[in-house]
Amino acid sequence: MSRIGKKPVQVPAGVTATVEGQTVTAKGPKGELKFVVNDEVLVKLEENTVAVSPVNESKDARAKWGMSRTMIENILKGVKDGYEKKLEITGVGYRAAMQGKNLQLQLGFSHDVIYEPPVGISIATPKPTEITVSGIDKQQVGQVAAEIREYRGPEPYKGKGVKYAGERIVRKEGKKK
Repeated sequence: MSRIGKKPVQVPAGVTATVEGQTVTAKGPKGELKFVVNDEVLVKLEENTVAVSPVNESKDARAKWGMSRTMIENILKGVKDGYEKKLEITGVGYRAAMQGKNLQLQLGFSHDVIYEPPVGISIATPKPTEITVSGIDKQQVGQVAAEIREYRGPEPYKGKGVKYAGERIVRKEGKKK
């Protein structure tokens, strides 16, 4: 039994949720998101909660039960509050700046890296060494943050590169004489 799947999802104040067949739609102050639930999972809207249950006791249905509940919870939280990921840049001469809607990164390459964010994602640089990625879709926010980090991930000797805020880099000792 899924411990996560058993709990009903509370619909937050200011958010309207509708269930039509296998599609769950959430509308809130930040926007609108949809999630299509797998056919092996049943979804019901009861008063101010969304209840999720497996169609049968097969291993596949039980595996998708908890994931479906978490996805519904994520879209309800996203349309109300949104999601945010912070990145930090470490290194001499490494910095970020906004160039219109695009993000311009100076990461020690011979050229500047220009990153164009997808629709629905906003990027801000409060400091030249900080990047904030925000949006309503949790998966998309995480994907954009991972793509920016991928340009120059943190290296283990000096810790230079782009890392998540709060991420701990395991440092290695350099060569010895």
